[in-house]
Amino acid sequence: KLDYNTLLDTATEIGYNLAMCGAETYRVEESISRILIAYDIESEVFAIPNCIIAGITTADGTSVTRVRRVGFHGNDLNGVEQYNRLSRRICSEKPDPALLATWLKETQKQRKTYSFPVFLLGSFLVALGFAIMFGGTLIDGLCAGICGCLVGLSGSLMEKNKVNPFFTTMFSAFIMAFAAYALGVLGIARNTDTVVIGALMLLVPGLLITNAMRDIIFGDTNSGINRIVQVFLVAAAIALGTGVAWNIAAKLWGIPTGLAPVVHTLPIQIFASLIACFGFSLVFNIHGSGFLLCVLGGGLSWAAYCVITHLGGDLIAYFIAAVISAVYSETMARIRKYPAISYLVVSILPMIPGAGVYYTTNYLVRENMSAFAAQGIHTLAIAGTIAVAILLISTLVRLWSIMRQPRN
Repeated sequence: KLDYNTLLDTATEIGYNLAMCGAETYRVEESISRILIAYDIESEVFAIPNCIIAGITTADGTSVTRVRRVGFHGNDLNGVEQYNRLSRRICSEKPDPALLATWLKETQKQRKTYSFPVFLLGSFLVALGFAIMFGGTLIDGLCAGICGCLVGLSGSLMEKNKVNPFFTTMFSAFIMAFAAYALGVLGIARNTDTVVIGALMLLVPGLLITNAMRDIIFGDTNSGINRIVQVFLVAAAIALGTGVAWNIAAKLWGIPTGLAPVVHTLPIQIFASLIACFGFSLVFNIHGSGFLLCVLGGGLSWAAYCVITHLGGDLIAYFIAAVISAVYSETMARIRKYPAISYLVVSILPMIPGAGVYYTTNYLVRENMSAFAAQGIHTLAIAGTIAVAILLISTLVRLWSIMRQPRN
C-alpha cells in the first residue's frame, strides 16, 4: 500500500528546500508535481515566494494537503543543484516512499557550503573586479574589496540576528559607502564612485531579478510581480543607505572630487569581469566543474558587450550580450543536466546596471533632478532590455521543449 503521507511530506520538503536556496517558482512547483506524477498521483501544487501548498487525492478519495511557509530566501545555488538532482533521481528510480526521507537526509549531508573566510574572499573579489571594470585603478579595486568585505560582514551579522532584509541592505549600503568616502578623503582611493559601485554590486539583487523574469515567462505572474516589488525595495534600501552616507560625509569632510574613470583595454576589462564572476560564484555557493563554466559565462557576456558597444549603441550591446548569456546558460543546463539559473545569474551579473543605480541615487541626493531623471530612465531601459532578452530566449527554449515532447 502506497504511503501517501510520507510521499507528499518528502516531495513538499524538497520543494521547500529548493525555495529556501533561491530556486525559481516554477522549479519548486514542477519538482513537487513530477515526484508525485512518477507514482501516478495527480496533484495540485501552488507556490509563491513565501508559501507552498501541495494537495493530492488518494486512491480511496481522501484529500491530503500540505502547506509550508517559506522564510527569507538564500543564494545557495549548490543547494538548488543538489535538490534538483534528487528530484530527478526519485522520478527515474521511483523507490519505496519509506526510502525518500533517507535520500533527503543524504542530500542534505552532501550539500557543500563555503566557510565564512571564503565567503568574504568572494565579496572582496566581486568588489575588486567590478571597481576595475567601471574605470577604477588597482588601488581603487583594493579599496572596493575592503568595502565589499564590510558588506559581507554586516550582512552576515544582521542575518544571524534575523534583521529584516530591507534594513540589512540599507545598513550594509551605508557602511560600505561611508567607508569608501573616508578612503577618498584620506587620499587612498583615487575615484570614490568606482569604489562604491564595485562594492554596491554585492547588494544589487541579481538572483532576484533573474528569478522574477523567469517566473513571469513560465506563467507565475504573482511570483514574478512579488519578486519585482522586492527588487524595488532593495533599490530603495540601497538609495537610502548610500544617500545618508553621502550626506554625513559631505557635512564631515566634504565629498572628495575623484578623477575621471580610467578607460581600460578590452583584455583588462574581461579579466576584471572574470575576477568579479569568480567572486560571485563563491558568494552564491557554486561548487564543482560548473563553477568555472559560470565564471566563463560572465566573461563571455561582458566581452560581447564591450565589442558590440564599439559597433552600436549601448542598449543594443546589452540586448545582444544578454541573449548570448541566456543561450549559453540554457545550453550548459541541458548538457550538464543542471538548472540554468546557476549559469544565468552569474553570467548576467556583469551587465546588471549597478553603476546606473548608484548615479541615479547620487543625483537625487545632490538634488540634480534633470540628471536624476535622465540617469534613472536610462537605468530602467538597461534593466528592461536585459529582461526582454532573457524572456525571449526562455520563451524560445520553452517552445522548443514543448515541440519535442511526444504527442498522443
